[in-house]
This record gives sequence, structure tokens and C-alpha cells, in this order.
Amino acid sequence: MKYNTYIKENILFLQLEGDLIGESNGLELMDLVSEKLNDNINRCAIDLALVRYMNSSGIGVLITLLTKFRNKGGELVLINPSEQIKKLLIITKLNSIFVIVDNEAEALQRLTK
Repeated sequence: MKYNTYIKENILFLQLEGDLIGESNGLELMDLVSEKLNDNINRCAIDLALVRYMNSSGIGVLITLLTKFRNKGGELVLINPSEQIKKLLIITKLNSIFVIVDNEAEALQRLTK
């Protein structure tokens, strides 16, 4: 899995690409998020449009990231999950836990309230 990050309006944006299956990328993302939380960035948007596959470890990564942000008084939203990922979120009932938006503009609107 590859990922890119950028900060916009004090919100961390993560663009993920490939398969989210935990492994070393999950740990990298955790470290990155911990760093940003220490820099007082407590809102995050994760773009899942280019994620093809996600296993239970990948789900665990997303839940852990969500928990980290909410524990710091922040929030995390998922942007444009692919059909495959959307189905997985529905089957696992995680669609009721995560805020899911269609694009970056919606994410900004949701996170700047």
C-alpha cells in the first residue's frame, strides 16, 4: 500500500492506495498520526477511493486511528470508499461508527464545524 499526506486547514488528509491489510503500513500510519496529534492536529480525513482490498487488520487500523482522534477531542472521516470497501463497512456495521463523505470538500465542511 502507498499513501500520501497533506495538511489543509489544520486537518490531516491521508490518501491511501492499494490494499489496506495492516502490515508495516499500519504501523507507519499509527506513528504518523501520533506525530500529528502531538502537533495538535486532531482532525483527519482518509481518502479510500483507491483502496482495492481491506482485511480485518486494515479495519483494525482504521478503528485505531478513529479512536486516537476521538480520544484527543477530534474526528476522523472516510472519503469516497470504493464499492468493495463500502460493502465491507456495511457488513461489519462500521458504517454506523465512521462518518463517510463523498469528497474532500464535504470532508472539510464536516471537520470544520
